[in-house]
Amino acid sequence: MSKYLEFNTPASKEAKQLASDFGLSNQGFNYLDRVYWNLSETALYEEAIFRNEGHMSEGGPFVAKTGKHTARAAADKFIVKEESTENSIWWGVHNRPYSLEKFNSLMLRLEAYAQGDELFVQDCYVGADPDYRMPIRIITEKAWHSLFARNMFITTSNPDELKKFIPDFTVIAVPGFKVDPKIDSTRTETGIILNFDSRTAIIANSLYAGEIKKSVFTVLNFLLTYRDVLPMHCSANVGNNGDVALFFGLSGTGKTTLSADPKRRLIGDDEHGWSPYGVFNFEGGCYAKVIRLSAESEPEIFSTTKRFGTILENVSYDPVTRKIDLNDDSITENTRASYPLGFIPNVVPEGYVRSHPKNVIFLTCDASGVLPPISRLNPAQAQYHFISGYTSKIAGTEIGLGIEPQITFSACFGGPFMVRHPFEYAAKLKERMLQSKAQCWLVNTGWVGGRFGVGKRISIRHTRNLLNAVLDGKLNKVEFRKDKLFGFEVPVICSDVPKDVLDPASSWGDKNEYWKKYDALAARFIENFKLFAKGSSEEVINAGPKRL
Repeated sequence: MSKYLEFNTPASKEAKQLASDFGLSNQGFNYLDRVYWNLSETALYEEAIFRNEGHMSEGGPFVAKTGKHTARAAADKFIVKEESTENSIWWGVHNRPYSLEKFNSLMLRLEAYAQGDELFVQDCYVGADPDYRMPIRIITEKAWHSLFARNMFITTSNPDELKKFIPDFTVIAVPGFKVDPKIDSTRTETGIILNFDSRTAIIANSLYAGEIKKSVFTVLNFLLTYRDVLPMHCSANVGNNGDVALFFGLSGTGKTTLSADPKRRLIGDDEHGWSPYGVFNFEGGCYAKVIRLSAESEPEIFSTTKRFGTILENVSYDPVTRKIDLNDDSITENTRASYPLGFIPNVVPEGYVRSHPKNVIFLTCDASGVLPPISRLNPAQAQYHFISGYTSKIAGTEIGLGIEPQITFSACFGGPFMVRHPFEYAAKLKERMLQSKAQCWLVNTGWVGGRFGVGKRISIRHTRNLLNAVLDGKLNKVEFRKDKLFGFEVPVICSDVPKDVLDPASSWGDKNEYWKKYDALAARFIENFKLFAKGSSEEVINAGPKRL
């Protein structure tokens, strides 16, 4: 803004009040017009609205649109290949190598681009457990991105602490800066490039705030493995007896929804670490999908869409009344709400617990409509299904997805963010589960009675009743049958859940078609696991499905 006009903005006078002595010049940014340091939520609202970055809706949320990027640009992510990463990263489709020389050249151009500009800085932390907390710096062009950082990460208002703040990792989000595929060897003009050598990440040419969150998650998925912590793409809650439950799953499978249980306290909704001492949230906020959200089905999350401090991303609203329409998917199916964890009642305020999980739940959205709604896995099967990470990508969560879900296998239920080889995460999961004697369950939140377009989505009420039986220990006391193809155990009965729901074959009109589809799914599991068979034990390989 100030590259063209010179005038004060609402927070100009307070811009440096909470500045760190470790300024941006230490990180290569010189000749900036003004830096806004650690502004409060209210001040960022004023700045964002003053700069026409978005509007307020009824109740107080800030509504922002992200332009052409309404989801993660997963194919545009790179990791700099250098001494510390060359032999440690799981190189491939999710972790594309990028040269250190190209990154240094790109960084110089970015520093030149920022000259004469105004930037926002939030100095905050990730990792709720004090023993594993890491200071990070989020540098943004947009005021609302700075508000997003305050919502999603752990902040402090202590001026002395902020004055002495030195980040361990810095994320630079510059949606106005385009990379050049010819010069920078990128796929498009958008780039998400992580450099573990300089502890810096660049997010260029994308307004989608989720890139900031997921870049930090990717960083922790690498660095925390050196500290005997299992990084996990999961939500987590805890019962009154200290029994922790983990909910693994890709976006859209129900991590946020199913972990928001009024009878249990929420630790976090998306990203956690499992240390030798317990479970801790990486974040200080939630980033929930809100398409077709209702007060009846999800009252806690719905209430956040009416509160000051919440960011609504790509949610439609009436410009006259400022009433939002959560059913409107005209912008994207991937509408989002970012809000502080404290907006949800019944949370663990510290963000961590010194107790271990009793139940590990793998959430899968089976678009083929053949998997049982819940299955009990033995330790070998747990490893097999964790490495496989079967689910369906839900419309809108990545660029290029259409309306129909796409069957996929995402290692560790978060392949795009796993920078180490899946074996390493699976081995740590097995170690932690054996230590805590945790039970593992595969829960299908997808379709029954037929594939997508024929059957219907499993009732969330039935899924909740099954999970309640798991968490209360009641499901371990009922009769189980052994699944003919996958070999896991399926409950024959569960209170408040119809028997035909527990047996998906019974809800298909054509039983032969059901078994053909189920056999085809088993074949896809077997084919996918060939990518991971080398180095796996025979026990884990044999824990997979068998063809008819």
